This record gives sequence, C-alpha cells and structure tokens, in this order.
Amino acid sequence: MSETGGYFPRWRLKTEGRILPDERLPAAQTVVLGFQHVVAMFGSTVLAPMIMGFDPNVSILFSGISTLIFFIAVGGRVPSYLGSSFAFIGPVLVATAASAGAPNPNIALALGGIIAAGALYTLIGVITMLAGHRWIERLMPPVLTGAIVAAIGLVLAPIAISSASGTGAASPDGSQLSRWVALLTVAAVGLIAVYAPGMTRRLPILLGGAIAYVAYLVLANGFGLGTPVDFSGVAAASWFGLPHFTSPVFSASAITLIAPVVVILVAENLGHIKAIGAMTGRNLDPYLGRAFIGDGLATMVSGFFGGTGMTTYAENMGVMAVTRIFSTLVFLVAACVAILLGFSPKFGALIQTIPGPVLGGLSIVVFGLIAATAGRIWVENKVDFAEPRNLITVGVALVLGAGNFKLDVAGFTLDGIGTATIGAIVLYHALGLARRQTI
Repeated sequence: MSETGGYFPRWRLKTEGRILPDERLPAAQTVVLGFQHVVAMFGSTVLAPMIMGFDPNVSILFSGISTLIFFIAVGGRVPSYLGSSFAFIGPVLVATAASAGAPNPNIALALGGIIAAGALYTLIGVITMLAGHRWIERLMPPVLTGAIVAAIGLVLAPIAISSASGTGAASPDGSQLSRWVALLTVAAVGLIAVYAPGMTRRLPILLGGAIAYVAYLVLANGFGLGTPVDFSGVAAASWFGLPHFTSPVFSASAITLIAPVVVILVAENLGHIKAIGAMTGRNLDPYLGRAFIGDGLATMVSGFFGGTGMTTYAENMGVMAVTRIFSTLVFLVAACVAILLGFSPKFGALIQTIPGPVLGGLSIVVFGLIAATAGRIWVENKVDFAEPRNLITVGVALVLGAGNFKLDVAGFTLDGIGTATIGAIVLYHALGLARRQTI
C-alpha cells in the first residue's frame, strides 16, 4: 500500500499494471506521459480562445498554471488537466459583441465575467466542503445537466456555420473554398476519431485540424484559390517572451451573461470526479469541494491576466482510460510543459495563422459534440422521458437555447444559454414542487 498520510500523498514507485493517483512511474516514463497529456489537451485549449478572440498563448500558459492550482487544491489526489472551457464561448461572444474567430476588442469585459464566474465557482466549492456534495446532485440531476449542455451546443451552432461558410469575421470572403475546407475538416476529424490506430484516435481535433490546414495551404498559397496564409508574423516573432496579458473590466451586464456558466462547470467537474473514481476504484467524492475550489481559483487567476475560463478536460481523462495510468505526478510534468509553450511568441504566432474555415470546421464538430453529450448523460443515467416533468423541462430548455432567447432582467440581458440554464432549473423544481402539493 502507498503511504497517504499528510496533505500530499507519498507516491510509491510502481512499474507495471494500473498506476493509481498516489503511485508513480520512473521519472523518464513520467516525463513522456506528461508530454502525451499536453498533446491530448492542445487542440481544444487552443481552439476555444481562438474562437473567442483571446490570445491562445495566454490560455496555454494559464492551462498549465491552472493545473498546478488544481493539483495543490486537491492535495495531489485527483488526476486532472485543466484547459480552456467551451462553455464560456457563447456568453463571451454575446457579452463582447464579437464574431467567432476574429480579434476581440472587448476581451476585458469578458474577463470580468470570467473572474465573477470563478469566484462563484469557488464559493460553491466552499459550501460543498461544509455541507457535502449531495445537494448539488439534488439541485442539478442528470435531466437538467443534459438539457443545459444540449442548449449550449445549440446556441453555438450558428457561430460555427458562419465561420465555416466564410461569412464570419475570421474568413469574410464567403468563398466556396471556405465551405469545402470546413467540410474537409469535419471529415478528417471524424475519420481519425473512428479509424485511426492506437493513441492517434485520441487526437482527432489536433490531427484533423492539421490535415485541413495543410490542404488549405496547398489550395490557397499554392494554387491561389483563396486568401493565402500570411507567415510574416511567425517570422517576426521571437522564440521566447511574455504573452500579451490583458487586465479585466467589470461590467454588470457581462457578469450577468457569463456567470451562469458556473452551472456547466459544476456539472463537468462532478462528472469528472465520478468517472475517475470509477476507473480507479476509489471514492473521490470527498474531494469534490476541493476540486470546485481549485477550478474556481484557476478560472479567476486566468481571467485576471487575459486567459479563458478553465475546466477539467475529458480529453485527458480519455488518455488515462487508455493507458490506465492515473498518477497525479504526470500532470505536474504536463503543466510545466504548457507553461513553457506559453512563453513562446513564435508558437503563438503560428497558431494565429490557422485559417478561419479550419476553425469553422472544428467548431462544427466540437459544438455538435457538446450538444450530443446531453444524450449520453440522459442514457447513462436512465432519464425517463415518459415523465412529463422531464420532457417539458428539456423541451423548453432546448428551444430557449436553439432560438437564443434573450431576456432583460432588471436592466441585464440573459442570452440563450443563461435563459436555458436558469429557466430549466427553475421550471424543473417548480414542477416538482407543484406535483408534491397536488398529491
């Protein structure tokens, strides 16, 4: 048995079989596995800030810092990598009146909302530590978390189509090339996810985007069929330097739009803890409050310097499931590598050259997966849609999200995600209360 006394465990060396969170591999293997987790998180951690108009270098840097914050918060006992959350995309674009994939001149407003969301998330973590975690499961049962997740995907759908069609600010030419490259991106991601061998199957966003990028280069730069990719910024950028930090501006309207995302972050983290617990055969529920605090503090720190909101990453959970290696020391290595990449302006400039149609194609896949995840939540938790309460709640949430229903409340505007999230929670529990009173 490994020694687990004290705040951090004493990681026991183990060289074969399943490696549990308080066990470790030899140093060389730990480093290699750390790099693998960086590759796994890379595609999504870069894509989310680019869609919102953030500096991807800052987000990569703070994904590493956030992972360290989370590691400390949970005492090195819950394996997890924190990266850019897609749940923030819709509210951020609405709050800043920005177009997907284009430079965002109002990032500071979004940062204020992100920090507020992180503060609320941290408060929920403190309450969970004091009162236990059962109240969260009662407040947001699977039928609600699924409905909210589906609404997010539907709200984002028009953003993805605009970028893929070449009508967004990131690719305004509206050319047929944009549409075909976007479709190629979708096809490449799908084929890799289904047919690629070994670990490459775990990297469909990264590899599919790379294939589409090369195809766009050949067609646009080689044959002149579209706007060529400009590499002058890459050539001029230095190898090492500070990323472009941005200070937050606190606006009540932006905070009102963005803060409800906390509901999704709580659901994501809850699912992560449950899944890792099942894979390791350990009850990690006692660490749920500390995990919320770690994620909330990480989101606040990231927001104060210009980074995106953070969340635990399913991509890295998939890597753990495949390798059966859950040692938390691996994530220390991954965090350090991400921090180093964040201090390379040349690396950031290269990321900025990704064509808009490629981002649009990736957005179609990612936003679609967000919506489809709702089905998985409902199926795995055996949600009964013969129950009118469940059916009505989900139906209303989906339409509010898909139609991007906006509501002015005391001078503040809630977009489709906010109205779907708050509306679903209120409606579900109101219907439950009404049913109990009539019995």
